[in-house]
Amino acid sequence: MKSFKQSKTLENLPQQFFAKLVKDVNKVTSEGHDVINLAQGNPDQPTPGHIIESAQEAVENPLFHKYSPFRGYPFFKEAASEFYKREYNVDIDPETEVAVLFGGKAGLIEVSQCLLDEGDIALVPDPGYPDYWSGISLAKAEMVPMPLHEKNDFLPDYSLVDKGSLAEAKLMFLNYPNNPTGAIATADFFSETVELAKDNEFCVVHDLAYGAIGFEGEKPLSFLQTEGAKDIGIEIYTLSKTYNMAGWRVGFAVGNPSVIAALNLLQDHLHCSLFGGVQKAAATALTSSQESVKNLVSLYENRRNFLMEQLHEIGWAAQAPKGSFFAWLPVPEGFTSESFFKVLLEEAHVAVAPGTGFGEYGEGYVRVGLLQDEEVLAEAVRRIGELGLFKQ
Repeated sequence: MKSFKQSKTLENLPQQFFAKLVKDVNKVTSEGHDVINLAQGNPDQPTPGHIIESAQEAVENPLFHKYSPFRGYPFFKEAASEFYKREYNVDIDPETEVAVLFGGKAGLIEVSQCLLDEGDIALVPDPGYPDYWSGISLAKAEMVPMPLHEKNDFLPDYSLVDKGSLAEAKLMFLNYPNNPTGAIATADFFSETVELAKDNEFCVVHDLAYGAIGFEGEKPLSFLQTEGAKDIGIEIYTLSKTYNMAGWRVGFAVGNPSVIAALNLLQDHLHCSLFGGVQKAAATALTSSQESVKNLVSLYENRRNFLMEQLHEIGWAAQAPKGSFFAWLPVPEGFTSESFFKVLLEEAHVAVAPGTGFGEYGEGYVRVGLLQDEEVLAEAVRRIGELGLFKQ
């Protein structure tokens, strides 16, 4: 059978980090080992019942058996607008400032194709979510990393970013609460970002995937709460984390009308919109009781506190995350991120995500998800502790 050569576009894509991670874990599992997987960010709780019931009712509606409107149903965009007003006191025009997305990931990849031409510069957090790179690659644009250091609370220090790159940049990606570090942003940082974007005339794309998940009573900020943010940027929200709807593939972008129009235009050429039943369930999630969200955040905070206590007992000193459902943990002396990942997988049969999968400045760390019950987390830490790699 003839094998057709892939396009240069596909050949130039960065390696899909999580696909490789799954392959490595599956190899050890296939050898008969019981692997505790703390590497991925797949929510372990079910979608709340009232959202499922909304979808079940919607499936029976003949209206949703037809093609959805290309740019989504008005009721879903109105729900997104209502959500932003209630949660962040931000006014969003559902007609011109909301784009319906097949999950947040799709929008994060599409926006680069909307705004970047070949050779253009995009500023990306390092470490950061690897799919930012994918969209930039598809646009044949160039990345300039913004290092995130623990000494600066994992916020980029703009004074250290090359001024020429700032002047030439067309796009900047940010993500708080942050994946992988668990850091959160401050109002002052977002204000500084808006001024920088205005001065250098680039668009800011803020990835608010973990927007609901903040700890110790601190509610994470929306970038659009910052004065002038809508003038220079958008925010991308997914229902995957807040409502345990990862498999439903639904999200939305809000903000600057010109960027929303570009996303809508590109998506007009890619697909008809989401199944109406999914949009109806998503609207229910956004506008109904948020008690399930409060309970979910409490669950993650309890797991976070438990994990940090367990790590302390084996001598693994680490900073507790302020948000998201990830912990960003320093590797022990004498290891790289990759070598430590391999030791844990092959000897302790615990999978974590090596920090270098998120960029050059992820070296020296691994990412651990809070997506297992406490007894599983305890067993994972016990196995790691038995390796004797930490000083107690």
